[in-house]
Amino acid sequence: MAVRLLLRTGAPALAAAALLGCASTPLPPEPPHMETVSKVTTMSVSSSTSSAAPLTREQVAAIVASPDRTDADRTNDQRRHPADLMTFVGARPGWTVLDVSTGGGYTTELLARMVGPTGMVWAQGRPRNPSAPAVRPAQPEGGAAPAVGMPAPARTPADVLAERSGRMKAAGVAAAPIAYVALPFDDPVPPEVADGKLDLVTLMFNYHDFGWIPVDRARMNRAIFAALKPGGLYVIADHAGRPGTGITESGTLHRIEESFLRKEVEAAGFRLLAEGDFLRNPGDPRDRNTPEPLQPKDEFVLKFVKP
Repeated sequence: MAVRLLLRTGAPALAAAALLGCASTPLPPEPPHMETVSKVTTMSVSSSTSSAAPLTREQVAAIVASPDRTDADRTNDQRRHPADLMTFVGARPGWTVLDVSTGGGYTTELLARMVGPTGMVWAQGRPRNPSAPAVRPAQPEGGAAPAVGMPAPARTPADVLAERSGRMKAAGVAAAPIAYVALPFDDPVPPEVADGKLDLVTLMFNYHDFGWIPVDRARMNRAIFAALKPGGLYVIADHAGRPGTGITESGTLHRIEESFLRKEVEAAGFRLLAEGDFLRNPGDPRDRNTPEPLQPKDEFVLKFVKP
């Protein structure tokens, strides 16, 4: 039986900050063959399951309040409500985790802090082919357009994650190692953990992008299912679309119909375990990229389990 969680906080803050993990910036097409590239310190991965208890909301809130976190991440907190979101995700100390579509590493870093030095966090990003033309959505993600005159960042995802790891180490944070891998979204799992070695996979606010980016979502979900241990968790958050729209507005409104996403994931063998309502906004008509009048997007969070 699905458990519907009703974790709520005060009224959500206005959508002022860019969503760090959303793939709204242009992405080149995937080359037909790309090898896994690990750019951050890795460690051997075992298939043992941690018996540690999940972190309490108070423990997660203390992680979120860590003074060494960046101002950019704190700004993104206004949209993400990380104390609620990461408590719902439920990562435990010692777990082996994969964050699909790591983006700027916002979720990846929080996971590393949660699973601690006895755990392991893999962070997947899409390989880039600089010789191929860029693939762009019909409309950019609301609030995610770069500032006028701001040059495109030259750092790679591996650079960003290495900086995050270094900052935590300098601050004495007992965090998990982070390993970046450049892999296509269709097959996002590192081979080291592809055969039932993961405890948790997260995909934050990017599943809808796999409608305008050419991605075999069924193949991706099957790969994630195979990589999880029995009882392993797959947590997806995204922007809610209107009934009947499926994934057709992924490149315009950057939304996806919740029931459509659920059906695709369950087709891979997953079972819905819980729903988080802490990012829901029933006042959002869901007919625009950025709601009018200005307000947070209606967003859903679903937790699936591998039986």
